[in-house]
Amino acid sequence: MAKLTPDDLVILLLAISTMLLLSRFASELGRKVGLPIVMGELLVGIALGPTVLGTLSPTIYNTIFPFTTNAHVSLALDGLFSLAVIMLLFVAGLEIQLSQVIRQGRITVFAGFGSMILPFASGFAAAWFAPHWFNVAKSDHILFALFLGTAMSISALPVIARILLDMKLFKTKVGMVIISSAIFNDLIGWLFFSFILSLSAEGTNDGAGSIVSTLIYIVAFSVFMLVIGRLLLNRILPWVQTRLSWPGGVLSLSLGFCLLCAAFTESIHIHAILGAFIAGIAIGDSVHLREEAREIMHQFVTNFFAPLFFVSIGLKVDFIQYFDGFIVAIVLIIACVGKVVGASLGARLGGMHWHHAMAVGFGLNARGAMEILLGSLAFQAGLIAQPIFVALVVMALVTSITSAPMIRYFIKERVVR
Repeated sequence: MAKLTPDDLVILLLAISTMLLLSRFASELGRKVGLPIVMGELLVGIALGPTVLGTLSPTIYNTIFPFTTNAHVSLALDGLFSLAVIMLLFVAGLEIQLSQVIRQGRITVFAGFGSMILPFASGFAAAWFAPHWFNVAKSDHILFALFLGTAMSISALPVIARILLDMKLFKTKVGMVIISSAIFNDLIGWLFFSFILSLSAEGTNDGAGSIVSTLIYIVAFSVFMLVIGRLLLNRILPWVQTRLSWPGGVLSLSLGFCLLCAAFTESIHIHAILGAFIAGIAIGDSVHLREEAREIMHQFVTNFFAPLFFVSIGLKVDFIQYFDGFIVAIVLIIACVGKVVGASLGARLGGMHWHHAMAVGFGLNARGAMEILLGSLAFQAGLIAQPIFVALVVMALVTSITSAPMIRYFIKERVVR
């Protein structure tokens, strides 16, 4: 039976500790100058990966991160990174509160649909009619077009929530519309992306029956978990939080439930992220989940699993070799114009003043960690090539950095006028 040798274990622990320590140091430095935490983690990955360390000292790079030279350590790291993805989607689901979307009513519906339909249509059309822009073969561009449309339409709920909290706008009308629309974006976007991943795994030549069965599985699982699963959790959570040790009981239940759902969706050939995401929604939307428990899970995932995952992105991609200025520009233009115009028009049609509608548009334009996560999963699945993945990472960082200043500008304009 294959197992890690003592030397393998040393390398594995050295890799994990290096990623955690350096990413925390870089993130704290970045935060002092107003940069997203994820940027520090990505920069550490780029520095430790083939872009910098792999070029300057291939021996040191291959010793600490032996993806090609040590199969045992590589497999262990890949397993850890897969677990990190599952935990990140679980935490993203915890942030989604369906009742909040319903409370916001008409404006959320208009802003939510506008912020998805126009970006999706723009991304899909660009990939469908001009696949040569992205160096995609005409015969292989159906799933790519669906993916690019989805990537352009999704927002980053955790980043948006953090921006609004820092700006003290979370509980204002503008903040509530942005958050509820982002919840709508994430829910629909990740469900559809799970569908695309399942098609990619099965291949596109299996016929309409395979597509229909995949859709049925996704819808049936989601509805079951968000209706019956939520009812069961609402009965179980109060007992767990009062009868079992705190906070160990609720943490074990929540994380175990997340992994069980992830294993189930993976077993029916739908990516494990869907199970984790839906499990997070079912638990996070419960009125019985204490805020302290939610915060503990959030801190655990974002301070251990998140740095490992985002550092790992830079470990496997050469960001200099695969940087294509044209593709980066196209992705940025489609993403920003589609999202800002679509969300702003939707909010304006919903009854908001156009200054506040523009603030909503730029608020939803923040893509952050969720866009990088989505791009990474698509890259691993073979849906996109490295230049497109690099462009998505750049777009995610640019939109996250510019979101807060643009929100502030349009809200100040409204106050002045």
